[in-house]
Amino acid sequence: MPMIRLTVPAGALTEEGRGRVQRDLAAVLLRWEGAPDTAFFRAQAWSYLVELPEGAQRTAEDDAPRFLVEVTVPQGALSERRKAGLVEEATRTVLSAAGLTPDDALRVWVLVDEQPDGTWGAGGAVVRHADLVELAKGQRTDA
Repeated sequence: MPMIRLTVPAGALTEEGRGRVQRDLAAVLLRWEGAPDTAFFRAQAWSYLVELPEGAQRTAEDDAPRFLVEVTVPQGALSERRKAGLVEEATRTVLSAAGLTPDDALRVWVLVDEQPDGTWGAGGAVVRHADLVELAKGQRTDA
């Protein structure tokens, strides 16, 4: 049950990129979590796009747009290898959506927040990582 939020300055994404970046990032997150590609898991991968008003984001150096990707996953859902892959692919996805090149990769920050087990709730109940693993196993055999 991952969640991903992209914060960007208004106008920093291409029109095409703005139209697809949320689904693309959600798919990237599910892939690196190792979740099955099913309608159920795709519906649980929430993706937010937060566009800041003009002038709301700057550095001490310049006004070039910067991008913040915040990922929230259950603790234990991502190994170090999976985190590294997620960061790399999420960065490429954002650069593509903004029409930028790999040379601009330092303008994309990805923060991975692991939610401690027992602190995530959905549908009125606490959801534990082990429950999600079992659910994913069942989804894989049913697909």
